[in-house]
Amino acid sequence: MLDVAVIEEPAAAEASLDPMRARLLAALAEPGSAAALAARLGLPRQKVNYHLKELERHGLVELAEERRKGNMTERVYRATAASYVISPAALAAVSPDPSRSPDQLSARWLLALGARLVQEVGSLLTGAARARQRVASFGIDARVRFASAADRAAFAEELSQSVAALVSRYHDESAPQGREHRLVVGLHQIPTAPPPSTESTESTESTDSPDSPDSPDSPAAQEN
Repeated sequence: MLDVAVIEEPAAAEASLDPMRARLLAALAEPGSAAALAARLGLPRQKVNYHLKELERHGLVELAEERRKGNMTERVYRATAASYVISPAALAAVSPDPSRSPDQLSARWLLALGARLVQEVGSLLTGAARARQRVASFGIDARVRFASAADRAAFAEELSQSVAALVSRYHDESAPQGREHRLVVGLHQIPTAPPPSTESTESTESTDSPDSPDSPDSPAAQEN
């Protein structure tokens, strides 16, 4: 079983988004038969059988083993991955395109960059899985808390200059055996869970909070 599988086909994406099939995929992190799944999820076995066949047809589940039970054969399935990511490639012509309106201060452009990242890395993973190879990649995930919007702007400027200097130092357009890589750097607020909906919190909540969508410090307010 893969840690993560990338869904690129529209039909497979549609199959995975069906609520019942999503429940079956989650349950099949451990192998199980249609009868066992039906009992565990409280669903009719015939319906489970139908959805399992559809998931198998799209490569989302696979046959783990067949067990002989009396004069019948029980088919045991398992999910092909522990989790799934739907590639923007499944959206075809309407998938996000970062080249349409590049804007470093736009949250929508950052989202388009992220979508392209999922699409390109997903394509690499799919090809590498077929060739039984690993994908050469590198990632950094960090959290930073800024005291003010001015600090955040200064950080973004310094980060931009540092990245530009590194790219300039290592980029070699004339290298005959060179391979192009894409570097994506993003900065965004971490979404916070909404507070409990009580009368007291609503009365004391300020619209000037840094996490408020209308705050001058929020990405939404800075977006063009």
